[in-house]
Amino acid sequence: MMSTINFRLIKQLWMFLAVAEELHFGRAATRLGMSQPPLTEQIKILENALKLMLFERSRRGTKLTPAGAAILPAVKQFANDMETLDKTVREIVRGQTGVLQVGAITSAMLETIPPLLDKLNQKYPDVTVYVKEIDSVEAIPALENGELDIAFVRLDGETKSGIETLSLAKDRLAVAMPKTHHLAQKPKIAIAELEPEQMVMSSRQVSPSYFDMLVAACRKYGFSPRILHEVRSVTSQIAYVSCGQGVALVPDGVAKLAPNNVIVKPLVEDIAVITSAMTWNSQRHHPMLKVVRDLLSS
Repeated sequence: MMSTINFRLIKQLWMFLAVAEELHFGRAATRLGMSQPPLTEQIKILENALKLMLFERSRRGTKLTPAGAAILPAVKQFANDMETLDKTVREIVRGQTGVLQVGAITSAMLETIPPLLDKLNQKYPDVTVYVKEIDSVEAIPALENGELDIAFVRLDGETKSGIETLSLAKDRLAVAMPKTHHLAQKPKIAIAELEPEQMVMSSRQVSPSYFDMLVAACRKYGFSPRILHEVRSVTSQIAYVSCGQGVALVPDGVAKLAPNNVIVKPLVEDIAVITSAMTWNSQRHHPMLKVVRDLLSS
């Protein structure tokens, strides 16, 4: 871990970003509120320190070198992180303690979080909420280390000590298939009928408990799923099915996301799945936790 902060490097990276976005030293200097010669000199110092040529300069203008293009995404991310940090610090200085870091799977970002943010904004306008897309498997480590205050993910079964969950939505398991599939005309599908099918599954790396539940459900009815693709989200499952890449076990509620060439059929068997749960670390106090739980329960 660095013992000191290299503020000169931070300043130089900010200058690099301005030149990279403007592709013109004069415009970048104006944007930064400085004259061009010092900017040019600082970029040269940065290039010497990194032992990389970042820009190609010619009569036709300025453009990034391959090395400059390679580091640009990381510098942009750094700049975004610095802006977030600056905003958080300024809010704390102003006395606003309502800064909430939220992680969520894609489906929760579409369904759970927007109405929650509306309620929070109406009742607590000074609360600042940062939302980050995560996979379910990332939730517990991020809650433990304080990176997140709350996560909206798909968790089922036992969790680590101190990690608490509140089930927000349950649904029945269904099957998504192309409308041209030979089973598509049936009102309900027995899960055993999927035995010969190639399947698009939610990845075990994304949500181990959910993946294991789906596999266990198949095995309970006499077969192991033939997995063609493992994907990050339910929306990705639907997309793969739409492309003719197999069938997928999905929550029944995702039928509204299905395109015209995909149909979601209920299963004969009643298999319940948790589609969303609020998760938090009870060992880390945050004043907004109870507020969020109350809003979600109202």
